[in-house]
Amino acid sequence: MRRREFIALAGAAATAWPLATRAQQQALPVIGYLGSSSLSSSTNQIAGFRRGLEEASLPEGKSVTIEFRWSDGQYDRLPAMAAELVKRPVTVILASGLPAALAARSVTSEVPIVFVMGADPVTSGIVTGLNLPVATSLASASFTERWAASGWRSCGRSCPA
Repeated sequence: MRRREFIALAGAAATAWPLATRAQQQALPVIGYLGSSSLSSSTNQIAGFRRGLEEASLPEGKSVTIEFRWSDGQYDRLPAMAAELVKRPVTVILASGLPAALAARSVTSEVPIVFVMGADPVTSGIVTGLNLPVATSLASASFTERWAASGWRSCGRSCPA
């Protein structure tokens, strides 16, 4: 190999190496947040959610990414929004409210769903029983800021580090 050919080959390899390294880096797990209400009415819950992720050593932007979808009370939009999250694809869907949980369950049986709502998840048809929930569903029957800060550890466990 002549000197010029060697230098050209080495230069090409040096240029391509950072690109190959970036391509090998894995993308962060994505949490799809499907909200039945609006961002403005959910600021305390979102603050608690983010705090819970931090406490579980899953800071947003470093360990996980969050994709938010808000229906602003227009529940007929939820199935399309849930389908959009599934196509994204997300690692887990967090459904806030019964309408969001029902929409998420209607579009996927593959993506785990963590849902929070005031209604009984068994009576609502989200799970068949609290001791044996549907394989991809994790539930909580109430949602307070305190719960949000600690309860999202289960959501974090659904996202591989």
